[in-house]
Amino acid sequence: MFLWNKLAYHKRLFAWLVCYSLLLAGCLIAFQYRREKQFKAENLNAQLQLVNSFILSEMTTVGEWSDGGGVSTAEGGAAVAEAGGGVSADKSGGVSAEDIRHIVLAAPHPFEDLRVSIIDHAGEIVYDNSLDSLPRSNHLNREEIASAIQTGSGYTLRRHSESTGDYYFYSALRGESGYIVRTAVPYSVSLNELLRADYGFIYIMLGITILMCLLGFVLTRRLGEHVSRLNRFAQSVENGDKISNTAPFPHDELGEISNHIVRLYARLQQAQSERDEEHRSALYEQQEKERLKKQLTNNINHELKTPVASIQVCLETLLAHENLEREKQKEFLERCLVNTGRLKQLLSDVSLITRMDDGRASITKTAVDLRSIIEDVCRDAEAAAKEKGITIEHNLTHPLPMTGNEPLLASIFHNLIDNAIAYCGGTQIVVRLLSETDDKLTFSVADNGVGVAEEHLSRLFERFYRVDKGRSRAAGGTGLGLSIVKNAVLLHGGHISVENRREGGLLFRLALGRG
Repeated sequence: MFLWNKLAYHKRLFAWLVCYSLLLAGCLIAFQYRREKQFKAENLNAQLQLVNSFILSEMTTVGEWSDGGGVSTAEGGAAVAEAGGGVSADKSGGVSAEDIRHIVLAAPHPFEDLRVSIIDHAGEIVYDNSLDSLPRSNHLNREEIASAIQTGSGYTLRRHSESTGDYYFYSALRGESGYIVRTAVPYSVSLNELLRADYGFIYIMLGITILMCLLGFVLTRRLGEHVSRLNRFAQSVENGDKISNTAPFPHDELGEISNHIVRLYARLQQAQSERDEEHRSALYEQQEKERLKKQLTNNINHELKTPVASIQVCLETLLAHENLEREKQKEFLERCLVNTGRLKQLLSDVSLITRMDDGRASITKTAVDLRSIIEDVCRDAEAAAKEKGITIEHNLTHPLPMTGNEPLLASIFHNLIDNAIAYCGGTQIVVRLLSETDDKLTFSVADNGVGVAEEHLSRLFERFYRVDKGRSRAAGGTGLGLSIVKNAVLLHGGHISVENRREGGLLFRLALGRG
């Protein structure tokens, strides 16, 4: 059983098919062999029954057969009458052995050595043409005699004769008088050939069986390959292997079922992969938010220390020196006012960037004209720009309708322009519309200042990152302006990049979605 289970499925299936085919062919061959042999035996019996019927008919013609009549015998004992190879019991009032001998010789039949016996109703042989003396044994228990008594006729395919020592085919027929005529043909080479079944049918069946086994081998091998592939697929599924580039199964019912199973599992695996990816992404986003909040908190704490400390020093000085000169008092108060403004701006920027991080879905968008927003920002920044000898230009000549959050859109350009005014060190700031499509607006904001070192470009949008910390604080910057710009651009389905211009200065390139 262990070795059987070790065999491949298609081999076991083929073995079962071979056994089934052999069993089916064996049953058909055995049935046909028995039926053909029975047919030939019945055909031989029919020929012998014709002889039996002829003998009975002729004997009836020669003398009347009855319970009181019989074969002629001498009164007071049994006399053996030599009748050319046969004996009879002579009973008065019956047919003589000589008459029977002539009837037997006249019987038409194709057999060379035909044995004829006559048995009375008591089961005793009263005539036999092949014996020198009649046997004394009772023949009522012989198969063909019993059948003839019961049904009128009967035959035995092969039985050994106690009288002659040979094997015979017996055929018996009962007459109306009760006597039974039995003919027998000895088994010889010719009779064996006659009764032997036709082996051609066996050869044909064997050939068909072999052909069925060959076809079965092809079919079971193909079916076994399907099952084996499904088994390997099931093992891969159980092991959690990723299913990809699976060769399709053949185009049949089992192949279609297999392809459906593979496709369903691939879709399930893809859905699980997407779910896991979304989970990882959400987890990463959550962790990033926590990290940024922690970083923001730390940075806010750091940024608040300087203005708070400056305000504290100024107030403590004023309180400690009540008779301080008026000019000095004014200087300390102005310093407190500047630091208070820095605190206000810092808190405003922190509030804005926190709102963008935590409340993206709550930020409402309406139909706005971006050209009008940019023009207002440029107009508001003109005074600060003039103080530093900077001009602000734009090439906007027509309305730019889009859907967005007006304060956030204004903060984008406001922070970029204010950042350039504070740090560029140049004389010109230009806002240009680079391209316009149905779903996107692309702008550039450039200055002709000194630019920044290349190593700082990739970090300009980080929160609280400063190229020159002292200079930035002196200019009143919070370090959140460009981070606010990046987040606001992302909220409007866009992207932003920065680079140094070859002629000097920085160039911000940003795209905003119109929907």
